[in-house]
Amino acid sequence: MIEIIAEIGSVHDGSLGNAKKLIEVAKFCGANTVKFQMHISEEETLRDALAPNYFTDEKRFEYFNRIAFSKKQWEQLIKHCKKTKINFLCSPFSIKAVRILEKLNVNCYKIPSGEINNIPLLQKIAATNKKCILSTGMSNWSEIDQAIKIFKKNKLVLMQCSSIYPCPPNKSGINVINEMKNKYSLKLGFSDHTKGIGASIASIVLGATVIEKHLTFSKFMYGSDAKNAMEINEFKNFCKEIRDVEIMLKTKIDKNNINQYSKMRKIFMKSIVSNKNLKAGKILTFGDLALKKPGIGILGDKINEVVGKKLTKSIPKDTIIKKSFLK
Repeated sequence: MIEIIAEIGSVHDGSLGNAKKLIEVAKFCGANTVKFQMHISEEETLRDALAPNYFTDEKRFEYFNRIAFSKKQWEQLIKHCKKTKINFLCSPFSIKAVRILEKLNVNCYKIPSGEINNIPLLQKIAATNKKCILSTGMSNWSEIDQAIKIFKKNKLVLMQCSSIYPCPPNKSGINVINEMKNKYSLKLGFSDHTKGIGASIASIVLGATVIEKHLTFSKFMYGSDAKNAMEINEFKNFCKEIRDVEIMLKTKIDKNNINQYSKMRKIFMKSIVSNKNLKAGKILTFGDLALKKPGIGILGDKINEVVGKKLTKSIPKDTIIKKSFLK
């Protein structure tokens, strides 16, 4: 089954109520997993560090502090996920965050693209021997190889990702999934930052079994993710399309089994009919015949077998030719 991860990130804006409701929304839409981010400003960023252009009203350091949840609040979110019957996933951005998540007894980690060369963090996560999902959005093959070696004992999912928000179709890097398939014997996934659903669908066809997409109440919400996330109706349709593709890929059709088309064949295919009034004893030529709906008589691909036969009875124009008419 394709695992659909609803990336909540920090779109909750520090509201526990928003976070809980987003968990419910993700489940309603059809996601298997919700993913949060655990930011601890003092552990991961300098106060004057460069910030994305969407941080205009407050410094990134203060933003992470403002939206951070306490350990008790994280416990409530995990409990709410269990109640809602959806998996909890979180990205740690520091070793301290990993320690907290370990105390919360999480069973899986998501490693964000920007941390792929944070060797101490990767080693800390790998030491848990838990399943890990590794995103590769801004890394090269050398960095990916280096990271994979650290996770030898872990169940690792490798995610193709382009760290561009929003990501245009020509930058999605779907081709990388095939390259990953050839280089590594790993489960593969796709973290989708495009605005549509096409990139995710294409990645599934190529072999991705884990799909991640940002979810928000509204694109007008404040924060780092909302503008480029999917709103509820979009995300619900996104999940439905993925499930439909999953069915398509799993269901095999026998092209020789045409029983399901019996009614349609009669409606849309054509039978051999008389093209004019014909008398008994007539040796049929192509000019005597035509192909017309419905397809309940001798079908058109048998016309060469009808030409040259003798009519056993007289028939008017537009009569469906039956085998009993021929000799």
